[in-house]
Amino acid sequence: MITKKIACPSCKHKFNIQVNPGEKVTVSCPQCHTQGIFRFPDMTKTIDTSSYSLQISNLSKTYKDVRAVNNLSLQVRKGEIFGLLGPNGAGKTTTIKAILGLIRRDDGTITINGFDSIKDDIEARKKVGYLPERVSFYENLTPIQTLNFFCELRGVDKSIVEPLISEVGLEEAKHRKVGTFSKGMVQLLGVAQVQLGNPSIYILDEPMGGLDARWVKTIREKIRMLNKRGATVILSSHILSEVEQVCDRVAIIKKGSVIAQDTVANLNNYLHIKPRLEILIQGLQGRIPKILQQMEGITALDVQEDRLFVTCDSSLKSDVITALKEAGFKVIDIKITEPSLEDAFIKLIEGGA
Repeated sequence: MITKKIACPSCKHKFNIQVNPGEKVTVSCPQCHTQGIFRFPDMTKTIDTSSYSLQISNLSKTYKDVRAVNNLSLQVRKGEIFGLLGPNGAGKTTTIKAILGLIRRDDGTITINGFDSIKDDIEARKKVGYLPERVSFYENLTPIQTLNFFCELRGVDKSIVEPLISEVGLEEAKHRKVGTFSKGMVQLLGVAQVQLGNPSIYILDEPMGGLDARWVKTIREKIRMLNKRGATVILSSHILSEVEQVCDRVAIIKKGSVIAQDTVANLNNYLHIKPRLEILIQGLQGRIPKILQQMEGITALDVQEDRLFVTCDSSLKSDVITALKEAGFKVIDIKITEPSLEDAFIKLIEGGA
């Protein structure tokens, strides 16, 4: 059951209702008694399955006494960048291993590009490229020798090797031994290697982990490039700010189950996470304006000398500023902090849903 604040379309009076996701209810305004129908969005609603690159249904895996994945279900749409998030031990790596067929699952089904991952395992994984969290290559080989080796394993034309090396920014190092590379350079070589065979789905496990800002930016650009070419990208990461920048949707995993799956904006709306305004007011001197204490939709007010901090409904941001100005306050500067993926992640993991 969800508690939701709505506004009457007739008198604009705001009041709370309780409704289950996806449920349609008849609502009567307590002030003007206008009646209407309200439906809260169903967070579990899916679309036509033909538009999915990956579908996982009721996946379970137990290691001895540890339930690593517990009845997990998720869907990744074709052509999207999808973030797979969760704290350490949540079940992300086990899920990825199950997708790739690296472990035997206890229960559940996995469909990749329309193929069952067990019945049609070769066809299902033929167009999947995987970049593991810890990329390693033979240190005595150069990038050209490394990619030529993988081309032979996969039956891919070697003419693609040098263009790929140039594309990821390793042109000047193509004749150096991989053992002399930095971690960022090894990661870039991994991005080149995973493209061999032109996969339609990329699974990238912590591709930016441990990299400095320069290499993170480069990897981010490569992910966007792959997606612009039409590939589906599944990204597992702990760097929430990066996931927020590149991902169309995210799934948050806790204790082996998906507890949320949607866009960042929709997750914030579902969890009622509100923006925070930092307002610099000349001569405020630690006072909280009474005009704001009486305004509905404001959930938190704080003040530090001439800086006022307001947490409120997104629709009230301009109303707050207008009310302050009409009350005679001189607003010098405004900074708005919108809800982030980190806010949604923390609230869900801590049980705030």
